Amino acid sequence: MTANDAQNFKDRLLAELAELDLDDARGAEGQKVVPLDQQAVGRLSRMDALQNQAMAKATQTRRTAQRQRITAALARIEEDEFGFCEDCGEEIALGRLELDPTAPKCVSCAAG
Repeated sequence: MTANDAQNFKDRLLAELAELDLDDARGAEGQKVVPLDQQAVGRLSRMDALQNQAMAKATQTRRTAQRQRITAALARIEEDEFGFCEDCGEEIALGRLELDPTAPKCVSCAAG
C-alpha cells in the first residue's frame, strides 16, 4: 500500500466520522425520555414512542461501535500498521479495505 492509498483511506475514515457526528445530532431527539402523560398521548401512541426510543438507542449503539472501529483504523494508519492483519501480520487485500477500511484482519484470519 502506498502513502497515497493510506491518505485516501484516512480521508474516507475522517469523512465517515464526521457523518457519524451528524447522525448523532439528528438521533439525539429520538433518545429522549418518553413522558407518561395519559391526557396528551394515548397508550398506543406512548408504546410507539417507546419503541421509537428503543430503536434510536440501538442505532446509537451501532454508531458508537462504528466510531470505535474508525478510531482504531485511524490509529493503525498513524502507526503505519494500516493494511496489515492484526493476527498474522500479512497484508490485507486492497479490495477488502475498499469495502471496509476498518477491517483489522485479512479474510483468512477473519474467517477463523
